[in-house]
Amino acid sequence: MSTFEQLHPVVQHHVVNTLQWPALRPLQEEAIRPVLDGVDCLLLAPTAGGKTEAAVLPLLTRMAREGWTGTSVLYVCPLRALLNNLQPRIDDYARWLGRSARYWHGDAGQAARRQTQLQRPDFLLTTPESLESMLVSRSVDSRRFFADVRVVVVDEVHAFAGDDRGWHLLHVLERITELAGRPLQRIGLSATVGNPDELLTWLQGAKEGAPRHLVAPAAAALDGDVQLDYVGSIQGAATVVSQLHRGEKRLVFVDSRRRAEELGAALRARDVDTYLSHSSLSAVERRRSERAFAEARDCVIVATSTLELGIDVGDLDRVIQIGAARTVASFLQRLGRTGRRPGTSRNCLFLTLDEDQTLQAAGLLAKWAEGWVEPIEPPFAPRHVVAQQLLALALQENTLGTTTWPDWWHGIAPMAADGAEILDHLIEEGFLDTDGGLAFIGPAAERHFGRRHFMELMAVFTAAPEFTVFAGREEIGSVGDDTLLADTLGTPRVLLLAGRAWLVTHVDWKRRRCYVESTDLPGQAKWSGQAGGLSFEITRGMREVLLGTDPPGVILSKRATAMLGQLREHDGNTINCHGTVLHQSADGDVHWWTWAGAAANRTLHASLDIVDPKQRLGDRVLRLRHGIDLHEAAAQLRESKAADLVDPPVNPFALRGLKFSAALPESLAVDTVARRLGDKYGASLVLQEDRAIIRE
Repeated sequence: MSTFEQLHPVVQHHVVNTLQWPALRPLQEEAIRPVLDGVDCLLLAPTAGGKTEAAVLPLLTRMAREGWTGTSVLYVCPLRALLNNLQPRIDDYARWLGRSARYWHGDAGQAARRQTQLQRPDFLLTTPESLESMLVSRSVDSRRFFADVRVVVVDEVHAFAGDDRGWHLLHVLERITELAGRPLQRIGLSATVGNPDELLTWLQGAKEGAPRHLVAPAAAALDGDVQLDYVGSIQGAATVVSQLHRGEKRLVFVDSRRRAEELGAALRARDVDTYLSHSSLSAVERRRSERAFAEARDCVIVATSTLELGIDVGDLDRVIQIGAARTVASFLQRLGRTGRRPGTSRNCLFLTLDEDQTLQAAGLLAKWAEGWVEPIEPPFAPRHVVAQQLLALALQENTLGTTTWPDWWHGIAPMAADGAEILDHLIEEGFLDTDGGLAFIGPAAERHFGRRHFMELMAVFTAAPEFTVFAGREEIGSVGDDTLLADTLGTPRVLLLAGRAWLVTHVDWKRRRCYVESTDLPGQAKWSGQAGGLSFEITRGMREVLLGTDPPGVILSKRATAMLGQLREHDGNTINCHGTVLHQSADGDVHWWTWAGAAANRTLHASLDIVDPKQRLGDRVLRLRHGIDLHEAAAQLRESKAADLVDPPVNPFALRGLKFSAALPESLAVDTVARRLGDKYGASLVLQEDRAIIRE
């Protein structure tokens, strides 16, 4: 029997006659047997590699043959927009066998949720936060709803694993496993990652050691058309985008919502049919843009990472990156949005706005050309997630047993390591009260997290408060900087949102609502938040570029070539092919050019007395203490050992970014943040390297 023939006959019929596929893709072929066997799997393929079908088609086969009832498959995604995009497709497949698929997340209204509970779909498409809300909700009978779950599919699993949302998801799945009374088969869908075996082990959670299968067909060589151009400004980028590849469909990625709004407005000013997609637009506005873009031809959609994760916006002709993607993995996701039609190739044009972006883009492309991709590393010690889970279980069950609570998490590592200590702290501080051998929600939990029926406990990430923007009754989106809304001596307050300018007519400060009307006045776009530093590897890729390496296979424009030439001439004293550089300037200041990335530099800054404590840390350089002798500095660095490295100090304000830190012992909260701030491995590599000494 061929692999294809192992699928249910009805599924085979529709693949051939409805989808009209001449054959399954290699990933889909290879996934059939392990999915049918019920083993945990990780399915790896580039964007548009057919991962959804690779999981769903054999699951439909099992569903029919084994007579599954109720909601048997949870399909988890990181983004609502991706769920909205996938639901019609999966529901179409399910209906081949009289089955159904529905979504449950923040966009689903109360009527839809009631219908979902009355007629449980075979596939439930959802997010970790929505699963949590279902578990603790008084209006959902979670024991009944999750009783028939057998499989969980985690789409874009790499996006979860590198974030606390992944730890949250794994703990929630253990609680659902307990309600279902059976181990859940876990199927991860991922783009290319640097450590797939470790990612699959992480996905198994408490099932580590259970049967597993990595499905990663050999990828065909990509004839990617990758180009790098320096354009100098957002207006320059708008000019290039408006004039290049007219008549084609172009997806432009930017690094922030503010940049998306600025570029969108600049393109519309040049009469380009432009759409926007970012997280501060309303769901209606995002869908309108994505639908219009999918149906149009000569147009541009400007997006943040919201369109990186596989949302279908139709066949693309071009991908354009403003600035530089932060990781090779992210770049691969974006590159994979093109080249889907026969006879087309994958392509990406980088348009950089300044010299730093040009060097970063070139360094990233140098690592990509080497075939390097970041390993996915789950955040260290998610103790705040452990605290959240203990409180959530108390809400879910009304009480939790002070000795039996571990049964809900089946020995998953974070809970096993820190659960007992954190539970004791929750009881001591009044987050949980006790009566005999039972614990229940206490006054401190009510005070910290009890608003709006404990909605604060549903998500492990902290979102900045934002104002919802309305034009009449239509929600446009949100803006996160209230200084733009403040009345400044009668000056018109004009926002830039959805690529259009809006005059603020009224602000409801109590309800955090902003009312606007359309205007021709120029607007501003601003949201709070800041990006972290670059990794050790990407920063070292930038150093290789300065040493003279042009990214192989990448076409550099004359402007990009000239800019890199200027950087090599200007920064020649900061680089050394054999290691790092100690550079003393004419005024006597000594700088240590580590090119180690922000996290490793934070570790070195915290560990070495010769480093000036009063400096703003970056990816490339550390300033040494004023007045230090150059050769004395070199001698002290030679004597420094990796064993002496310590974690960076933690500012008390930094703990606010660790949600639920108030429910942790302070020592655990500080240790968690400190371990996440540094990079002892990268710092140890720097200490082992030779150091060139340069004096002006």
